[in-house]
Amino acid sequence: CMGSCVALTMSAAEDAEWLRWVRKQFGSIAGPDKEIDLEGFKTALQVKESFFAERFFALFDADRSGTISLEELLEALSLLVHGNEMDKLRFLFQVYDRSVTSPGPRSPHAGSGYIDPDELRLVLRCCLRESAIALPEERLSDLTLALFEAADKDHSGSITFEELREELEGFPEVMENLTISAASWLKPPPPSERRPRPRCLRRAFWRNHRGDLRCACGYAGLNALLFALAAPRHAGSLALARGCGQCLNFNCALLAVLMLRRSLTWLRATPLAKVLPLDQHILFHQIVGYVVLVLAAAHTGAHIANFSRLAQQDGHPALAEYLLRARPGTGGLWGTASQTGLVLQALLLAMAAFSSPCVRRSGHFEVFYWTHLSYISIWILLILHGPHFWKWFVGPGCLFVLEKVLGLAWRRAGGLRIVEVNLLPSKVTHLVIERPQFFHYKPGDYIYLNIPAIASYEWHPFTISSAPEQQDTLWLHIRSLGQWTTKLYEYFQQPESLSPEPKPLSRSLRARRPRCWAQVGVGRVSTGLGETHRLCSIKCYIDGPYGTPTRRIFTSEHAVLIGAGIGITPFASILQSIMYRRQKQSCPSCHYSWSAVSFQVDFIWINRDQKHFEWFVSLLTKLEMEQAEQEPGGRFLEMHMYMTSALGKHDMKGIGLQMALDLLAAKEQRDSITGLRTRTQPGRPDWSKVFGKVAEEKRGKVQVFFCGSPALAKVIRVHCERFGFLFFNEHF
Repeated sequence: CMGSCVALTMSAAEDAEWLRWVRKQFGSIAGPDKEIDLEGFKTALQVKESFFAERFFALFDADRSGTISLEELLEALSLLVHGNEMDKLRFLFQVYDRSVTSPGPRSPHAGSGYIDPDELRLVLRCCLRESAIALPEERLSDLTLALFEAADKDHSGSITFEELREELEGFPEVMENLTISAASWLKPPPPSERRPRPRCLRRAFWRNHRGDLRCACGYAGLNALLFALAAPRHAGSLALARGCGQCLNFNCALLAVLMLRRSLTWLRATPLAKVLPLDQHILFHQIVGYVVLVLAAAHTGAHIANFSRLAQQDGHPALAEYLLRARPGTGGLWGTASQTGLVLQALLLAMAAFSSPCVRRSGHFEVFYWTHLSYISIWILLILHGPHFWKWFVGPGCLFVLEKVLGLAWRRAGGLRIVEVNLLPSKVTHLVIERPQFFHYKPGDYIYLNIPAIASYEWHPFTISSAPEQQDTLWLHIRSLGQWTTKLYEYFQQPESLSPEPKPLSRSLRARRPRCWAQVGVGRVSTGLGETHRLCSIKCYIDGPYGTPTRRIFTSEHAVLIGAGIGITPFASILQSIMYRRQKQSCPSCHYSWSAVSFQVDFIWINRDQKHFEWFVSLLTKLEMEQAEQEPGGRFLEMHMYMTSALGKHDMKGIGLQMALDLLAAKEQRDSITGLRTRTQPGRPDWSKVFGKVAEEKRGKVQVFFCGSPALAKVIRVHCERFGFLFFNEHF
């Protein structure tokens, strides 16, 4: 086995390094008597459930002294690190056999020699707590019965060591890596690997980012050309000032273009969407903003240097007069170039400072919002400052004004109403908003939401989680992550915040609630008004819809959708829309039937713990049921659920529970954690295996769509580059 091979091939130098590391770690937690007591052992092992800490401690404490010496620790660790399958299995059996008090991990005949149902039930209960899984008592009984019946081969009413070994033979990959995963402090740090080549030097990086790189090169080349055309006509510092000034004309106009959301959404439906990096427009806006800041600093510094040179000549005014007083002939409207330039520099610095993530995401969004509104003053000052800026700005400016007028007309044409609120686990607020007439959007689109009762002037973007085919209402799922979203959740927690007289649509929702939630749910299904579901009538305004990278899904051959936590929101809309489109349509004359969707979908949802699955579990249940009805001969949608807090089969604290969950899921065709047919996998996905399986299926060009944390996005992006998959990141 792999464990034996590792033990046999471990060199003397490696073994000595391991022993040195263990002694060092032992010394860091041992007391003055060079012994580890139970409390110190629990702290070092980082085990949530004291049952396992106590069982491990009892097995490590071979002399029953109540403490663990270095020799006892080394003996136990030799089994877990160097031992073969039989040694590890014997240790596992003794953990489950509570009659074993402290025989030493290698004792073959200690304890009763069997595991009875009560012992197994206790172990599984502790496994559930260790993995942060909450199940009712009757479900625990079902798990115990499933595992006990499978392992008790002779139906004697107890599980012997040989029966447990025989049952585990069906899981060879488990025995190869069986250990105590939480005891990372017992393992020496891995040797430093050779630093890989930077991503930008890899062929896969260039292949996956060729569109972005082409645009970046074009942008840099255009700036260089503008600088080269303007600078040579002057000398000295004035050449630098003129060259940067010409580049500023272009870049300040481009900043406005990159935030024309309606125009960019329209461009997504044109062939230009394949050429332009529309998905990265916010990133490019930020990059161009920093470029403007650098160019403005160079432009201002060059002019100050030029004025300083002139001030030193006879007959010329002082430097302060050049900078602070309007003088005809110095540039700008009425000779105000110096004064407007200094004000522009100050506004740009303030805008850049208050646009940093530490300001926007630390509960001070209003500071970012109001300082960013200074772009209006900046554009006015630029027109006064630069004689040619208006030529660059007239096109983008007209589009900007048109978008703002349309947005204001749409926002204030008539306020909408929030007709229902559902407070879901993990402080997620589910809003049901009446859908405006002639409001058309695509799956995965987002809107800007304003609720005057929360903040009169704040508009925040949220993805629409309902399908476009759903009439009457729009759904938003909002996680409490910032100041505004937390105030939203707390506002709807107060009973007095809800209108006592629901509007007609609210009363309609009340009347058809049983049918509505039977069709598509969002977590806890309830037919009454309680703490979770409430009808209301709260005024709100929306602006949108605006497009996202997920619009490409319906042009895919094989789409992989990856959501982490609340990142499932855009995919909830997409999956619902797919189910609507998968419904067979037939010709009335020839009765030929067809489906509007023909591509393969792999949906991966990663959550920290069990309660996060409650947000959309009933929606996923419906998808599974409809797929079973519509596709008896094949599956177009594959679901993969991962729970990161759950311990896997390689861990001694989780192997029994995972085996029981597997057995019960195979028996009932239903997962005990979510209730879905899809089995929830413990831990994090092995992206190499996941994408390797997708590549082996060869069902067409693979496109991966992700919504979640930026850190996980980087990991998935690297794997996509390795396998040659296109990667699209939904920012939230």
